[in-house]
Amino acid sequence: MSAAQRRRVNVHPSDEPESDYSGILNEGILLLLFESIKWDLQVLCLTASVNRKLRAIAKRLLWRKLCVFRAPCMVAALANGAPNGRIGGGWDALAKLMFFCSGCESTRHFIVSRAIPGHFTQASRFSKTSGRSFLAKKCRGDLLFVSDPCEHPMGDKEDDLGIFRGVFRGFMRSKTRACLLRRQVPFDERVRCPYCGTRVWSMTAARLVPKSAARRLGSGDRRLEYFVCVNGHLHGACWLVPLSSDEEVCDVGEEDVDGDDDDVNEDHAGYDEVDGDACSHQTVTNGSTSSLGEDVLGGGPIDLLLNL
Repeated sequence: MSAAQRRRVNVHPSDEPESDYSGILNEGILLLLFESIKWDLQVLCLTASVNRKLRAIAKRLLWRKLCVFRAPCMVAALANGAPNGRIGGGWDALAKLMFFCSGCESTRHFIVSRAIPGHFTQASRFSKTSGRSFLAKKCRGDLLFVSDPCEHPMGDKEDDLGIFRGVFRGFMRSKTRACLLRRQVPFDERVRCPYCGTRVWSMTAARLVPKSAARRLGSGDRRLEYFVCVNGHLHGACWLVPLSSDEEVCDVGEEDVDGDDDDVNEDHAGYDEVDGDACSHQTVTNGSTSSLGEDVLGGGPIDLLLNL
């Protein structure tokens, strides 16, 4: 066998000339393909795991397109009406935040009897009205989307655990970040952002958790904790107070009495349903948009998104 023949035999597929992969590396063809399958999350993960070049295309283009397709209103708000631009932490991190419940472990200010692993959700509801409840009064000018809590039963003798997540618009210029810096709040020593891997501030340690956050989640005062990372991703957990149907009706009436019509209208116009049916999960719901008892998705190409 000649030296040239040996070189051809030993060439790895990912090292071959780009012309041999011109079809699969053609961005126009990839966009048409994913549009035809409605931006299937698992297929996108498979595509991004083929080689370095496809992963780069996914990071630069495909994750952004998936986010726009799945949650156009939320993305338009986060990107200031320019969805082709950049976003804090990257579009791949935002895609992970849309579809992935981060799970929960004990932290300094929030203790759980057992750790809850992260998992993909079938559908998640993000609301900027809910986000306003998580902002201190001096930071109300910020725009924050927060999901409904993903509910996890913890046993007969414990309340259910609610795990939630969210994202700020333009966090680098936000009043919340300015407040954290002005107070010289240190980063948490143990916790990292589950979506982009950067360092986080504990909003409990910073004393920036308003009482309205607990009311919005259906939790008790001081029974929650959440973190915000340097890219503006929020994640946290709370203990959910069991409510009877009578109590739920009463809560709705109290909102009407307050006369905050903007909140009522914004709750319908200010959220996006992030549809995750491409993950092929069985989801059991409790009559709300929160997810309950979802399977943990492990193994296979979907792990690429977990490791972003």
